[in-house]
Amino acid sequence: MSQSEREQIIRTEYSDVMKKSYIDYAMSVIISRALPDVRDGLKPVQRRTLYDMYELGIRYDRPYRKCARIVGDTMGKYHPHGDSSIYDALVVMAQEFKKGMVLVDGHGNFGSIEGDGAAAMRYTEARLAKISQEAFLSDLDKDIVNFVPNFDETEKEPEVLPVRFPNLLVNGAEGIAVGMATSIPTHNLGEVIDAVKAYMKNNAITTKQLMKYIKGPDFPTGGIVVNQDDLLGIYETGTGKIKIRGKVETEEGKGGRKRLVISEIPYTMIGSGIGKFLNDVCALVETKKTSDIVDISNQSSKEGIRIVIDVKKDADVENLKNMLYKKTKLEDTFGVNMLAVADGRPETMGLRRIIEHHVDFQFEIATRKYQTLLRKEQEKREVQEGLIKACDVIDLIIEILRGSRSVKDAKACLMYGITDSIHFKTKVSEKMAKLLSFTERQATAILEMRLYKLIGLEMEALVKEHEETVEKIARYEKILNDYDEMSSVIIEDLNRLKKEYAVKRKTSLENAEEIVLKEKKIEEQEVVFLMDRFGYAKTVDASVYERNKEAADAENRYVIRCMNTGKICLFTGQGRMHQIKVMDLPHGRFRDKGQPVDNVSNFDSTKEDIVFLVQEDLLGEEKLLFVTKDGMIKLVDGKEFIVSKRTTAATKLQDEDELRTVCPVQGADYVVLQTVNGYFLRFPAGEVSEKKKGAIGVRGIRLQKKDEVEAAFVFSEGEDIRAVYKEKEVVLNRLRIGKRDTQGVKQRT
Repeated sequence: MSQSEREQIIRTEYSDVMKKSYIDYAMSVIISRALPDVRDGLKPVQRRTLYDMYELGIRYDRPYRKCARIVGDTMGKYHPHGDSSIYDALVVMAQEFKKGMVLVDGHGNFGSIEGDGAAAMRYTEARLAKISQEAFLSDLDKDIVNFVPNFDETEKEPEVLPVRFPNLLVNGAEGIAVGMATSIPTHNLGEVIDAVKAYMKNNAITTKQLMKYIKGPDFPTGGIVVNQDDLLGIYETGTGKIKIRGKVETEEGKGGRKRLVISEIPYTMIGSGIGKFLNDVCALVETKKTSDIVDISNQSSKEGIRIVIDVKKDADVENLKNMLYKKTKLEDTFGVNMLAVADGRPETMGLRRIIEHHVDFQFEIATRKYQTLLRKEQEKREVQEGLIKACDVIDLIIEILRGSRSVKDAKACLMYGITDSIHFKTKVSEKMAKLLSFTERQATAILEMRLYKLIGLEMEALVKEHEETVEKIARYEKILNDYDEMSSVIIEDLNRLKKEYAVKRKTSLENAEEIVLKEKKIEEQEVVFLMDRFGYAKTVDASVYERNKEAADAENRYVIRCMNTGKICLFTGQGRMHQIKVMDLPHGRFRDKGQPVDNVSNFDSTKEDIVFLVQEDLLGEEKLLFVTKDGMIKLVDGKEFIVSKRTTAATKLQDEDELRTVCPVQGADYVVLQTVNGYFLRFPAGEVSEKKKGAIGVRGIRLQKKDEVEAAFVFSEGEDIRAVYKEKEVVLNRLRIGKRDTQGVKQRT
């Protein structure tokens, strides 16, 4: 074969290759990793982990085994995607605060509801939960699901587990694929089983009728669903938003004081959300949104959630409760998107569609189960009938066996009546032997039969066993041929699971009114904003500032008089403007440290530097001069920066350019630009063009090589303005007046 014949160059569009490759990758993530299967409600990693535990014999009634062993075996046999993904899936299946029904019985530190992570897998142990073994993994030996090759075709794994109830609803699901995501809430096992039974009795049942059984989500953390009327639309379409509130109770404290006790939290708050809630409540006090809270403590334990908020004696408890719902995550939204893999492709399904898929799957696995059982019983009957028949002619069979030279000859005689190679005592025996017609399975059983089977009691037991086998065959055939009979078998199994595993509903459902929060009207007053050179900011009363004016001006980089209801606008060298609500800053004593502006705005001190601060109220009356490092300048109307966004683009910059300064120019006659190399250019302020904030601007000064603008000054006619360059004082109003976009005058040092 020539070189040209061995090599093939396929010419194609690069975009087509990228498109096909990305689609293949996306489908791989969707089907093989991120989304659960509607039949068993499990993602591949969960299914493989449970099956591996079953294969290793780590059953609910056997000792725990190290999680590291389970993870390693699963990764080596079935799931080659890294140990962390397998262990994370194992941990979640063992966390009762995340799953409606725990599938793994964990032993050791498997994390907490407050966001503490599980211990390393070398320390923790696990075994299958009883329900996993009975409702997820039973009957796998009866050919009820397909087995497919693993990733390297050295093992077989189940395509889906034969789960007996709609696990997709009971345990819910969360997963992010490529271009799609799933988010299914948990439900109550007893209610889901009742809905399945109702569907099986009437497959024309509507979603509204199903909701007589499945009232709504049942989260493991409890809480209150407050938009019950929206649930019908969510369950019909498979998408929507569920509003959840934590459960807050009022208790009597010491000295007639009351306390609010949070005993249940929204499902979305588990993990770091609890810590954030505590911080948010503290922030309400620090920012003076409320003065009714005296103390907050997290007294949660293994027994459950208990967050206690002590309030003042004369506090409006109801209004404070409303404030917690409105201002914190104590009321939150759970986004529902009931997306799962159905028939090999992702599909968004409503409640009825999920149950329909589940029931179809139950009939499929039940059919396969009873076909397997029927086949085994039929084989058993065949053997039993052969043995009974053989016992009636046992003397002839013994004669055949004694007269045979080999097992092959004896078997041929039993099956086909071939007597050529067998020695008989009488012609009558030979004639009878030619009439024998046992099946191969019967002949094998006769040849393997032990002599004690000829005892009278053993014969009676054989006949009785045959009668039982015939009854079983009749029952299995009836189940397979009668829809109602199979339905009753499935329902009987569901009733058993409900009786043993169903628990009371934890989440209550209601239609609550929208929270109306009566916020105290903030008394408007003048304060002074102080920010030091380290970026720590605070506000103090104007009187406090006046008493410490000299120290305040010396110690702080920015000092701005403003109203406590206003905002401070912060312009950065990277061309952005961040807004800080004055009310968000700590207000207090002059010697208080303050708070980093990073914490109360989107400003990032590690990546940005401040070039100008101004009170928002003044922007509407000002024109702002923007000057960049490369000498670009422009005027912008301050009204353009009165926006609601916390962060907005302040100006457009060319590549590698930076904003050097922003100056108010209202009433100014002249502009002076100073460069690093000592060039000063003075020109009339009227030569600067006014532009939009999204424009680059015009050139203000011609720069020499390796020079850049260092500072800019604006002043009026007759105003005495001075600057210092390399320890030499420069009187700016004595500089020669030039034109914009010229080189300027170099100062001698």
